[in-house]
Amino acid sequence: MFDCDVLVIGGGIVGLSTAYALTRAVPGTRVTVLEKEHALARHQTGRNSGVIHSGIYYRPGSLKARFAVEGAAEMVKFCAEWGIPYEVTGKLVVATAREELPRLHALVQRGRENGIPVRELGPAQISEYEPRVRGLAAIHVGTTGICDYGAVSARLAEASGARILYGAEVTVIDRRPWGVAVRTADGRVVRARVLVNCAGLHCDRIARLAGDDPGMRIVPFRGEYYELADPSLVRGLVYPVPDPAFPFLGVHLTRGIDGGVHIGPNAVPALAREGYGWSVVRPRELAGTLAWPGSWAIARAHWRYGAGELHRSLSKRAFTEAVRRLLPVVEESDLRPAAAGVRAQAVLRDGTLVDDFLIREAARTVHVLNAPSPAATASLPIGREVAGRALALL
Repeated sequence: MFDCDVLVIGGGIVGLSTAYALTRAVPGTRVTVLEKEHALARHQTGRNSGVIHSGIYYRPGSLKARFAVEGAAEMVKFCAEWGIPYEVTGKLVVATAREELPRLHALVQRGRENGIPVRELGPAQISEYEPRVRGLAAIHVGTTGICDYGAVSARLAEASGARILYGAEVTVIDRRPWGVAVRTADGRVVRARVLVNCAGLHCDRIARLAGDDPGMRIVPFRGEYYELADPSLVRGLVYPVPDPAFPFLGVHLTRGIDGGVHIGPNAVPALAREGYGWSVVRPRELAGTLAWPGSWAIARAHWRYGAGELHRSLSKRAFTEAVRRLLPVVEESDLRPAAAGVRAQAVLRDGTLVDDFLIREAARTVHVLNAPSPAATASLPIGREVAGRALALL
């Protein structure tokens, strides 16, 4: 009667780590992954900066803090075990204005509460790590690293033994007491005992198809990147001090596993769930975003912040000026456009930006409703958590 025990929607790193955790926890578990694209990791997983985050930013005791700290160590071990390129580089978080110093000191305390080794630096010590970076003070976080999350996803898929169906966009979900039947756009029907929703940018839509009210909506924010024409200007990873009112880390400098240096991302509203440029507009998706009361609440509360992000999106000069706060030697001509990403940010009806991973259960179903950065770093613990909940429903 059943095609599989657990059906996972979404072939990003969270869906694949869930499949991996399921078959490791209970060998012989039949897992099928539905991926609407014709390859894995095509969206958030394959369009980020490749950073293995330390967990320093996240509220102590939160899922993000716990899973990022655990996940960073596990991701390094996983990459080493499977021969996937990675490097533990450490990173600098740099204060460039006096008003940022209290927030920097608060990060030191938060890092220590989360069990992360943090070293405080003065201007001369900043130069020892990054000769061309300037700041009033900084912290060095030694457990941050970089890797290739696309390669990690491919290995998770292979090691899980899951059946992966590509080009399988979900259009109908029929949930019954005995299990779940899912129909895809190409007419395939897959029956499973339990459904796991790891659909990322489309997770709220999938939840509604299943008959559940997720109580949130995904509001897509595009993160735009440049790359340095001369990567020798930066040795490693350099971040500004983030604004705690937002789940975004600001424009930062990231030397990737390929040796190139990416700069970004900013955070601007996307006009489609997969709106990787201003020219990508999907009226139905945009209308859904605009109809959600939380979208307007965000706009009213944070219009000044949003205006700055929009300015940097439309003006390369303004983007360069943001970079020059950290790297004064950079010129506009040093920046070359790079591929953008879109963050799937869960927003509540009152405009609250959900700041932790959000996993909810329903009949025969587990929904992952908020898993933006640092979800790639935390993917192995997230996968175990989701798998445990799914197995409890079998």
